[in-house]
Amino acid sequence: MLFKTTEAHEALRKKVREFAETVVAPVAFELDKENKYPEDIVAQMGELGIMGLPTAEEYGGAGDDVISYAIAVEELSRVDGGVGVILSAHTSLGTYPIDHYGTEEQKQKYLIPLAKGEHVGAFGLTETNAGSDAGGTETTAVLQGDHYILNGQKIFITNAPAADTYIVFAVTTPDIGTHGISAFIVEKGMEGFTFSDHYDKLGIRSSTTAELHFNNVKVPKENLLGKEGKGFNIAMSTLDGGRIGIAAQALGIAQGAYEKALEYAKEREQFGQPIAAQQAISFKLAEMYTKIDAARLLVYRAAEMKTNGERYGLQAAEAKMYASEIALEVVNDALQIYGGSGYMKGMEVERAYRDAKITTIYEGTNEIQRVVIAAYIIGKIAKSGGGGRSSKKSGKGPITGDRKKEIFDSEDQRENVKRLIDALKKDGYDFSVGIDLDTPIIDAERVVSMGKGFDGNVELAKDLARAFGAAIGASRPVAETDKILPLNRYVGMSGQKFAGNLYVAAGISGAGQHLKGIKDAATIVAINNASNASIFKNCDYGIVGDIEEIAPLIIEELGTEGKDPAPEMVKMKRQKPRKTAPREDIYTCKGCGYEYNPEEGDEENEIEPGTPFDKLPEEYICPKCGEGKESFIKVEFPEDRVFE
Repeated sequence: MLFKTTEAHEALRKKVREFAETVVAPVAFELDKENKYPEDIVAQMGELGIMGLPTAEEYGGAGDDVISYAIAVEELSRVDGGVGVILSAHTSLGTYPIDHYGTEEQKQKYLIPLAKGEHVGAFGLTETNAGSDAGGTETTAVLQGDHYILNGQKIFITNAPAADTYIVFAVTTPDIGTHGISAFIVEKGMEGFTFSDHYDKLGIRSSTTAELHFNNVKVPKENLLGKEGKGFNIAMSTLDGGRIGIAAQALGIAQGAYEKALEYAKEREQFGQPIAAQQAISFKLAEMYTKIDAARLLVYRAAEMKTNGERYGLQAAEAKMYASEIALEVVNDALQIYGGSGYMKGMEVERAYRDAKITTIYEGTNEIQRVVIAAYIIGKIAKSGGGGRSSKKSGKGPITGDRKKEIFDSEDQRENVKRLIDALKKDGYDFSVGIDLDTPIIDAERVVSMGKGFDGNVELAKDLARAFGAAIGASRPVAETDKILPLNRYVGMSGQKFAGNLYVAAGISGAGQHLKGIKDAATIVAINNASNASIFKNCDYGIVGDIEEIAPLIIEELGTEGKDPAPEMVKMKRQKPRKTAPREDIYTCKGCGYEYNPEEGDEENEIEPGTPFDKLPEEYICPKCGEGKESFIKVEFPEDRVFE
């Protein structure tokens, strides 16, 4: 086992540390304060030759080992954790999958500019319902001729939207769990591939993080990475290596905070001597140093094992879990040593305190690391009683609950508007009355929220709210990032929560955090130009189209003037969607009357939801009476039957 780095490693450390101290450190406070991605610094990292450290020279890299890469991430993170993770995500997540699984053509086209630092890479796995559980992936890729058509959304993507090349995971074969997930190389600029504004985060604020939106994105067939159905294996293998990068990031954050605390403890005098001479502080420093030393050995061991081609999943999980947790402890102690001064904005230890937390969350939460480690040391334990993954236990419905999802999709938008207004009036909404635009969100009976789709046209959004007799609201980017409306108009999980009757999401795609803030609305109306936007899965009524075209039609239909003051709000009961005949044929057992519904599957017999009756195995038996498959007959339903 390696206990000491080589001269080449330390020469690299010196080079990267000098770059971090002279180029990154002077602007780190500004980057953090402004939530600013350092495009010029990333370009200089490419010129320095560290964007492709573990990539072979023939593909534009440095041909160094994984320890060299870990040292580079560590040294950048020692000064700024955000800059450190830019390199980590680019190398471990955006570059490695192409390096390891790509074809020669893919390497020539994508790997070389990534390794040279001409392009930046990113990794798109996480979704609202798929984080630690990648099997919950809902983004789809359907093969049509020479292209796959991607639809869906990814969240919390590091380096987005700055990155040029994205490794994206999508379901190519539904209903077979992780075996149906495939990986794709997606380029920034492909039609239908768009981004949210980058998030406003607690820490690592120089690293940009955003959502990826795929609306019928045509990805060439040759951009399939590896084989179809092997995406989950690629993702898990990639995350193993990514954990080394995050462990190195955590190590660097801890090292930087420790060094600042040590320096301060030697300078700060109390009771006639430096506080470093006081046992309470000296013992604290000794513990910090030892924790960092132990973490470094774990990180470098995992990196060395990966370099040597050994199995390193267990060691990477150990390094990531331990390094991130001691980083929290070290930065906490460093800030404590600084006392009140450390709590002030602009102090390196204050920034390190905020930067460190995320290292326990991304690249697999530390709870997941414990699952990984336990699986290695305990092994696979047989389950008792069998049972597959059932739709009732694991199915994930809309965030806002069961909704009617009536989408008006006539080619005539005027007709769609009339149908929407008629449906709302039938539900009991009176548009001859209205409330003040500035009514607090939590008190409002109706809210029209302005999204990015308005393209800054706040007057049109306000007129739309007046037409509906509603208060004006906003998505997070409109209020927090663009500052078009006040922050108290922001509706979402971390903003104002709406629990009134009518909520109109106008030009809002439907990020998970937004949807969680409106789940108690009686009626949700969605207007968005992307037919696969999440908001349409979570609404009662929807129109697909440009809000700047549809809003004037609604305003014309409802008017904005002469509305009477609305009476005191009476909470309306949410109308459950009317259930129509099943999309798949239902078969019933002649022996006991049990109905097999393909949409639900059969948990007891481990039949996945979505399995048609004719695809059931020949040995299938009724879960109630044990009759064979031949005893089932197709059920005929009247066309007008309504299912409760």
